[in-house]
Amino acid sequence: MKRDVIIACDFATPEATLEFLDKFTDEKPFLKIGMELFYAGGPEIVRELRRRGHKIFLDLKLHDIPNTVRKAMKVLSRLDVDMVNVHASGTIEMMRAAAEGLREGRPEGERPLIIAVTQLTSTSQQALNEQLMIPGEINDVIARYAMNAKEAGLDGVVCSPLEAGLVKQACGEEFLTVTPGIRYPDAAKDDQSRITTPARAREIGSDFIVVGRPITAAPDPVAAYRRCMADFAD
Repeated sequence: MKRDVIIACDFATPEATLEFLDKFTDEKPFLKIGMELFYAGGPEIVRELRRRGHKIFLDLKLHDIPNTVRKAMKVLSRLDVDMVNVHASGTIEMMRAAAEGLREGRPEGERPLIIAVTQLTSTSQQALNEQLMIPGEINDVIARYAMNAKEAGLDGVVCSPLEAGLVKQACGEEFLTVTPGIRYPDAAKDDQSRITTPARAREIGSDFIVVGRPITAAPDPVAAYRRCMADFAD
């Protein structure tokens, strides 16, 4: 699968999102719609961006009992997005139910990619052990969660770019790694703990990078996007 840069459209309103995307006259970037924008704009913002020709990663991180997640995924599949996700901590059974819901909602062979969040890129080793009460090294936890996702029939995982290589080692090269936590050396870390540059993410093994503020808050977002594409995908 071709590498790609996914822009995280973490805007408070659909209007702000469309105003931002109007800057892109020559490109149709792959977009991530997260909770903030989806809760503000609902399914209609997804439909509008699809009408404009964008691929969509619907980043709602479902995490509930298996039956609820299966039914929710069946509904979300009708939005014709390209990628959806769940939390891997919801167990193999829940992830398997999510995949089943997607298959029920779309014709055979047309379901979106489904991936699982291993650990948020804001989670540090200390927070994992002391606040979440998960023992051991964070890399071992991420590898185990990735193997659980593969066993459940998912297509890949969300992890930090620093763990993309170990996920590939544990699950194979075809298992997708979608990695937020992308920053340039001259940019602020913001609330991310495990980060690297687009070029380094490519070297480690990321298939997709998710980039938010380094593009959306840049003085020239189009130039920032093109820089990421040149370093990572081209």
